Amino acid sequence: MDRDHVLRSAAALLTRKSTATMDEVAKAAGISRATLHRHFAGRDALVRALEALGIAECEAALDRARPEEGAAADAVRRLVREIQPAAGLLAFLYGESQLWEGDRQNDGWQRLDGRIAALFQRGQQGGEFRIDLTPAWLTEALYGLTASCAWASLDGRVAARDFPTMVAELLLGGALRREEP
Repeated sequence: MDRDHVLRSAAALLTRKSTATMDEVAKAAGISRATLHRHFAGRDALVRALEALGIAECEAALDRARPEEGAAADAVRRLVREIQPAAGLLAFLYGESQLWEGDRQNDGWQRLDGRIAALFQRGQQGGEFRIDLTPAWLTEALYGLTASCAWASLDGRVAARDFPTMVAELLLGGALRREEP
């Protein structure tokens, strides 16, 4: 059994049931608990590995979305579409408080934050987005909406096909600059 299969099985399970035990993770991956522990010493090690997977998937989604091309609002829509397959994993990671404690924050999140904030800043500089909302806040709003919509999709309250529209249009509805009457 390879490590990637174990990680992806764990991600699929924890996305649906964030409180799953290591026994349940092992069962979902089709391996024994002892084998799981050979890959990951405990839940913290597993969550850290899932964090690395989530960051890698987000960076790949950003690359595919080409955030530096075209209108910034269109780039946000492309980004939401590209990030959707990883949204469940992101929702799980978003709720894992140990990832945000102390000085242990992964540099990968800072890279992602910087790239996404640069997209919002480009939209502000181009006059598309409001300037009273910081790029950092718009980035956090994107993460929050992505996680919320992923949870709603998993619960069947939002159809998966509606995910890109629900997230992008709500975010952009608040971010787009409007002409004063």
